[in-house]
Amino acid sequence: MTKKAFNAIREGLEDAIAYASGDKSKGEKHKVKIEEIDVRTLRNRLGLTQKQFAKLFGVSLATLRNWEQGRRRPEGPAMVLLNVIQREPEAVLRALGYKAA
Repeated sequence: MTKKAFNAIREGLEDAIAYASGDKSKGEKHKVKIEEIDVRTLRNRLGLTQKQFAKLFGVSLATLRNWEQGRRRPEGPAMVLLNVIQREPEAVLRALGYKAA
């Protein structure tokens, strides 16, 4: 790592610590709104069973059922993945090494 890169990383960490400690002049907070997904509707639109959807996208069947039955909600990376699947399912399938039908 170059000294320039190290210094940039160090400065960024110092700014983050200062921001977390209340010094709002050292950074800017960004909040990203991620759209809620109706997982059952998405799965049905793709024509997949629960088992197929879970296997294809690397989600446990129990988790998928919990989402669909409203016992739990997808969060974080799962919500991001579901948004991408909703908008560009073929891109996700290509990224996972499947050929789109």
